[in-house]
Amino acid sequence: MRGPLLLAWKYVTYNRTKTFILVACIFLTVLLPVAVKILLDKFESQIVSRADTTPAVIGARGSDLDLALSALYFKRTDAGTVPFSETATIEKHGIAIPVYSKFTAREFPVVATTLDYYAFRGLQIAEGNMLTTLGDCAIGSRVAAELGIKPGDQLLSDRETVLDIGGMTPLKMNVTGVFAPTNSADDNGVFVDLKTAWVIEGLGHGHQDLENVEDELMVMSRDDGEIVASPAVVPYLEITENNIDSFHFHGEMDDFPVSAIIAVTPDEKSETLLEGNYGQGNATAQFVRPSIVVRELMDLVFKVKSVFDANAVLIGVSTALLLLLVILLSLKLRAREMQTMFKIGASRNTNAKLQLYEMGFIFLISGILVAIAVRVLMQYSGEFVQRMLIG
Repeated sequence: MRGPLLLAWKYVTYNRTKTFILVACIFLTVLLPVAVKILLDKFESQIVSRADTTPAVIGARGSDLDLALSALYFKRTDAGTVPFSETATIEKHGIAIPVYSKFTAREFPVVATTLDYYAFRGLQIAEGNMLTTLGDCAIGSRVAAELGIKPGDQLLSDRETVLDIGGMTPLKMNVTGVFAPTNSADDNGVFVDLKTAWVIEGLGHGHQDLENVEDELMVMSRDDGEIVASPAVVPYLEITENNIDSFHFHGEMDDFPVSAIIAVTPDEKSETLLEGNYGQGNATAQFVRPSIVVRELMDLVFKVKSVFDANAVLIGVSTALLLLLVILLSLKLRAREMQTMFKIGASRNTNAKLQLYEMGFIFLISGILVAIAVRVLMQYSGEFVQRMLIG
């Protein structure tokens, strides 16, 4: 590195504040639109691919988007529920996969469904075994990694609100297995049987064995073998081999709620007939094609992005004008310096070379930082988008 090139490098490294400001301006101006494009492309590819693999969803009448997100990403929405009995109607035309995602465990969604769901999504157990009984759960790979949970551990469901002291009793679930990573929303799920979710809901519960109870405060009275429990008897927090037989449900299971039902029909005719059953004449439930809903959402997102792109162009122009202003001011401030260099033998185009090399170094540093940031962003964009969708 000799002559003007060396002088330019020394100037850039000596004037650190000026260099930092210019690099930051260029870095942010270039990175922001690039980052938005990367994240938006990843968002589109993930949400569209998952929607395209989900033919149809039936749920409570209301927002199509809320219903689709409830089925695809287990979002807790105000979309309402439909009774479990709707699965019988759907099974006349194909496979009905109910999904109930009202609760959470350590802030991860508790997804209640049937065995058909795991085959439908291609979920495979990587460690442990599939859930087999009431109170069991199988967790996604990201849940296992972030919470440090493995098969044989236990996981407690969350209360609906922090102040819900007298409400729903949390259930301690037995972790039986961990699913292999799928790079989808399923990695964030705590999967349970529908009956387990209904126990968390309070629709089913078990009681302590009052025949052999040690604390007599649990018993209000004993009369000819008939035992009356006191209010101190509460539903179990944990389902074990010793108490599972005491668990029972109040009411008809056909009336119990589910968030959405994924419908998988064998052909287009069956899907059309099913859609007809949930037309405008059905006041409680609706038929939604997630692929159509998601593409409508993406159309809206791209319209917003076009405004952002126009703004990015204006910011780019502003940054270019700022750099030009800095160069002009620098030439004025360094006029005596350049005059001295000319007197000691520097050529007349040395000034131009110095300015060119200085800006070249600044753009080079900015470019390297942008490349590093883009690489990191591309590596973690999938996980970031999944968190945003689950959020």
